[in-house]
Amino acid sequence: MFLKSCCVYSCGLLSIVLLVVAIALVVLQVFQNTLYSRIKEEIVLRNGTDAFNAWKDPPPPVYMQFYFFNVTNPSEVLNGERPAVFELGPYTYREYRPMEQVSFHENDTKVSAVNPKTYVFEPKMSRGTEDDLIRTVNIPAVTVMEKFKEHHTISGLISAIMKSQNEELFTTHTVGELLWGYADSLLSTLKKFVPEIEEHFGLFYKMNATDDGEYFFFTGKDNYKDFSRVAEWRGESSLTWWTTNECNMINGTIASTFHPIVEKNEVIYIFSSDLCRSLYALFEKEVNVMGIPAYRFVPPREVFANATENPANEGFCVPPGNCLASGLLNVSVCKQDAPIILSSPHFYQADEKFANDIFGMNPKKEHHETSIDINPLTGILLRAAKRMQVNVFLEKISVFSIFHFWLTLCLYLFQSVVIDEESAKKVQAVVNKGNLVINIPFLLMGVAIVLGVVFVVIICRQRVPQVSSYFNMTITRCTKRYIKVAQKLQKRGKKRLILNLCLPITYCPF
Repeated sequence: MFLKSCCVYSCGLLSIVLLVVAIALVVLQVFQNTLYSRIKEEIVLRNGTDAFNAWKDPPPPVYMQFYFFNVTNPSEVLNGERPAVFELGPYTYREYRPMEQVSFHENDTKVSAVNPKTYVFEPKMSRGTEDDLIRTVNIPAVTVMEKFKEHHTISGLISAIMKSQNEELFTTHTVGELLWGYADSLLSTLKKFVPEIEEHFGLFYKMNATDDGEYFFFTGKDNYKDFSRVAEWRGESSLTWWTTNECNMINGTIASTFHPIVEKNEVIYIFSSDLCRSLYALFEKEVNVMGIPAYRFVPPREVFANATENPANEGFCVPPGNCLASGLLNVSVCKQDAPIILSSPHFYQADEKFANDIFGMNPKKEHHETSIDINPLTGILLRAAKRMQVNVFLEKISVFSIFHFWLTLCLYLFQSVVIDEESAKKVQAVVNKGNLVINIPFLLMGVAIVLGVVFVVIICRQRVPQVSSYFNMTITRCTKRYIKVAQKLQKRGKKRLILNLCLPITYCPF
């Protein structure tokens, strides 16, 4: 009996101890901190690790989709009317981007590499072929006009060549030519007089199967938040195109990987050589990608706002003081002086006047926003959508008086990546293990509650028989007493008094 009671009360004591320990573990986040420490040690760019292999050769397929704006009213545009465009595409390419020439430096705290990108056309994912004809602005002509507008002799020569070759503001070429390059007759002629001019033109000319320069990345060995962060690009730790140090800063990763343990209140920084600048993204909402939890980060409007709305962007006004409206970025300084203006597709988040000035614009958040979905535990990129529009800025130049002032668009690109099934399974396994570790205190709490319930049930079952036995004994004693008193009164002939003794037995004091 003693052993049984000892076991019962030990169960109750163990329940209390486990409950206290579980609450302490939750409050102190012991298991969570242990898990995070392990992840911070494991996710480092180091030979042989899964993190390094995924960084060196990202397994998720990346697709680049191009949408062209075909100008339908070129004659009316030349007369100053509102341009009308029709969107064609997508023309889809599979993008391969492995890290090459990898080398570790400074006690393995940094790693250098080049990141060549190769594009392969995917007909089944495209709406059209590379031979489709597109009528768009004559960027080579506009570029040389803008470049030599202050050189009267060369400007006169360009004007004469354009008239002799019937060069116009708009030109028609195939998708393949516009993207990867073609020999332009105007540029070929000018090259005879100005040797430094490149006679070929393409929006992505010399960008297929090539890299954009050597990078130096932090490995994350010293600080997990530095994992794959860009330390240098092309031998420099900052840019030189913009007019302020803040705008010239190289911040963040190249958006293929991020550091682990991502929090909602973080500012995610990204460096993009395509945009010639760094930018940042803020948490928007929680999402789910192939069953894996993720945080969605998006660049806010302030990133591309002009200096009036966001004074920090004053350095992007080039030349100094020449600020464009919000939503536009003049990248001519890093695009061989071509009058290229970048924006979000359909001028999403830009001033409404730009979308209104061109017939065919219909900006929508779900179709034209840039976003990145990151698993917060591992920092692995699960899904991303990079969207950018290439516009050409035209202005009236005295020598070329046939041209007017406006902003016209050429194409926009949509670079997408979604984690592949095999990689998703690996990430899901890590997430499940992480959740199990973090939830150990709650499991202990559950065990404590179960033991507590068992303890209470056993105690109650032990006490109920004792109470019932006492109650029955009391009734028996009271009944016997009642019968003895009744028999004595009956002998004396006092029956009425016997009836008065018929009281509830439960009130018997014996």
